[in-house]
Amino acid sequence: MKPQRRGFSLVELLAVLAILATLASIGVPLAELAQQRRQEEALREALRELRDAIDRYKRLADEGHIVRAADGSGYPPRLELLVEGIVDAKSPEGRRIYLLRRLPRDPFAPAETAAAASWGQRSYASPPDDPRPGADVFDIHSLSPKRGLDGRPYRTW
Repeated sequence: MKPQRRGFSLVELLAVLAILATLASIGVPLAELAQQRRQEEALREALRELRDAIDRYKRLADEGHIVRAADGSGYPPRLELLVEGIVDAKSPEGRRIYLLRRLPRDPFAPAETAAAASWGQRSYASPPDDPRPGADVFDIHSLSPKRGLDGRPYRTW
């Protein structure tokens, strides 16, 4: 009687490796897709937060809480003002109005880019089909050249 050998044969090991490689090739694209979805959700939230703060700034300027030039649009001259705060013109104590706690970054921008510089800016005077920065910040957009899962470029969101 022959002694029994324990362990796996080479064929069994190769079969297991082939199965694991197949599973890994399926899992990696799904993980990349999940990462892109997380970034897109972060972009949507950041755009919503910034645009809401810009609209609140405009509303406060229209109500006279923010001093503006006679020919001014009423939109903030730069994004950082939303965090730094603005002196309330109607407050006798000169209290400040803060519209954001922090300036969100574009999730598709390089990590070393400052939050304000990570966004493309459109001034009130620029046309909607060709957004350009100017004397104020009317709207913001992503500077990423990539396209979303829906096929639209991120800069048009």
